[in-house]
Amino acid sequence: MMQRRGFLRLTGRAILAGIVLAAFPGTAVLAATSEQTTNFFRAVAMDDAATVKSLLAAGVDPNQQNPLGGEPALVIAAREASMRVLRTLLDQPGIQLDATAMNGNTALMMAAFKRNRPAAEALIARGAAVNRPGWTPLHYAAASGDEDLARLLIKRGAKLDAVSPPASGSFTPLMMAAREGHPDMVAFLMEQGANPKLTNSEGRTAAQIAEQARAGR
Repeated sequence: MMQRRGFLRLTGRAILAGIVLAAFPGTAVLAATSEQTTNFFRAVAMDDAATVKSLLAAGVDPNQQNPLGGEPALVIAAREASMRVLRTLLDQPGIQLDATAMNGNTALMMAAFKRNRPAAEALIARGAAVNRPGWTPLHYAAASGDEDLARLLIKRGAKLDAVSPPASGSFTPLMMAAREGHPDMVAFLMEQGANPKLTNSEGRTAAQIAEQARAGR
């Protein structure tokens, strides 16, 4: 009799579980996907290409934003210099080369800011956008003072006088180099044809921005 009662309790639980799964068929899948997503972004940051490949094969979306930071995997790989992972992602069908983070950064912009030429070259070779509305990779290369990367971007058609959004000050790459205190970059950009007479949203030229920055240091 006790065995029968135990059997009935187990059967009842099984039926209840079946009802829950029928009502919410995605519950178990969502939990697994959440764990996979966490592991995926951890592997991207650690340049663990083997784990990334495994999770991509399991169906993890390579273009999604990290729930913890709002960055897609390509941006994280460029930021962390995770080159094995970056190349793995670039080989992934459907990868979005210009997917943006919540703050608007693309992988190429991050590679330029982090002075990561191998990542920039790999992204450009696959077709990542050198020019885009608002902030551009050249703005970021100018801000970091990386003349070599700036030269690469200009060679690939980067607009010398691209202007950042008005809400961000309407800065050109030349202004960014001036603001961040990179005189060699300023000279290089002017040699390439950047216009020193342009003004930002406050009416300041690159030279005036440099003076303002020096006064504030």
